[in-house]
Amino acid sequence: MSVVPASSSYSVDFLTLRSFSTKPEDAAVEEEPAAAADETNTAADESTDASSSESANGGTDKAIADLEQQVKDLKDNLLRSLAEQENTRRIAKRDVEQARSFAISSFAKSLLETSDNLSRALDAVPEELRHDHDHHPVLATLYEGITMTDDGLTKAFTKNGLEKFGVAGEKFDPNLHEALFEYPDPAGEPGSIGQVMKKGFMLNQRVLRPAEVGVVKAP
Repeated sequence: MSVVPASSSYSVDFLTLRSFSTKPEDAAVEEEPAAAADETNTAADESTDASSSESANGGTDKAIADLEQQVKDLKDNLLRSLAEQENTRRIAKRDVEQARSFAISSFAKSLLETSDNLSRALDAVPEELRHDHDHHPVLATLYEGITMTDDGLTKAFTKNGLEKFGVAGEKFDPNLHEALFEYPDPAGEPGSIGQVMKKGFMLNQRVLRPAEVGVVKAP
């Protein structure tokens, strides 16, 4: 049997006690850095969450702004389209109305000479013989027949929007009258119509043919 020296036993016990006595201190020292690390990680997580939340809110606001702009653009495009359609409809309606109103222009022009000839025939009969059925019954009857024909043609013109104009004494209007000559007339007002060579015609308030007239000038 071997004998352990007493000094060795004391040394082992001292080391053992020393080891037990230092463990709580080392654990406390190790816990402090761990707690600090946890706090740092928690703060970092909170900062990351806040940044993510702000980023998400910013993205949502931008998306809303983009959608509002798209709605505004679509509304503008819709209003423009409606305005263009309305303009097209109005122009088409006007063209149809004008085509209907002036479709007989060529036909009316072809009848103007007939009206002019009837007027010349009436003017050719002396005024004192126009109703002299006793001495000139044929001429008076002819005059009445021509008058009735001219009146019927004038009524047909009026029914279709065609009207005569141009009367002696009216103020000369270059938009309505065509001056063939000027002459002095003490009884007339300068710038007025003194003589009417051809009646003018208007079709639905548009000049179809200007009146050919003689204009009074200052003496």
